This record gives sequence, structure tokens and C-alpha cells, in this order.
Amino acid sequence: MNSLNNRVQLLGRLGAEPEIKSFGKDKKMARLSIATSDKYKDAKGEIVEDTQWHNLVIWNIGLVGITEKFLKKGSQVIVEGKLSHRQWENDEGKKQYITEITVNEMQMLAPAKA
Repeated sequence: MNSLNNRVQLLGRLGAEPEIKSFGKDKKMARLSIATSDKYKDAKGEIVEDTQWHNLVIWNIGLVGITEKFLKKGSQVIVEGKLSHRQWENDEGKKQYITEITVNEMQMLAPAKA
């Protein structure tokens, strides 16, 4: 059984072209962002669409290859992974924080809309 301690599943569309980085001869990673949207009725009965953006990181070389070859802005995917939090100091010495999903599995659902 997969660990349930830190597990995230998302279905969304890419908001930008994936960013692929190479490290040395055989190591690559991909960064991408996806949007997930929920619709609900507010207190006035009006439909509200709530869109959330999620930062994804892929280290698995096979998934990076699929991302690089097939995914474009607007592509719909399902991803599964774990939440990761990082912090660093920028050039001005300010602490920066980011929450990312480190992707372990991915399934392509639909290509980008024309």
C-alpha cells in the first residue's frame, strides 16, 4: 500500500509550458503549474468558480520525458505525489517559501485546447 501520510492527487490543466532542466549527462527535472477549479453556489445562489494554482516538480526521468514530449500549456493531467515545502534566501537576503507537489505518477487526459 502506498503511504497515506503525505499523498496528493490533482486533476487540472497546465497554466504554462513545462520548464525542463538538465543536470549533467542523464539527469533532468520538470517544473510545471496546473490549475484546479471548483464551482459552487454562494450565499446569493450565484455560481462561483474557485481556481487554485499548484506548483509541480518531476524528477522521475520517464515522466520528465513524457512531460517534455507531450505536455503543453492547457494539457489536462492527473498527478499523484507528495507535498514538499522549501525555503531559501533571495539575492537581497529575504527568506522565500514555496510549496510544491513532487510528482510520482502522472496520467495525460486531454491535449491542450486548440
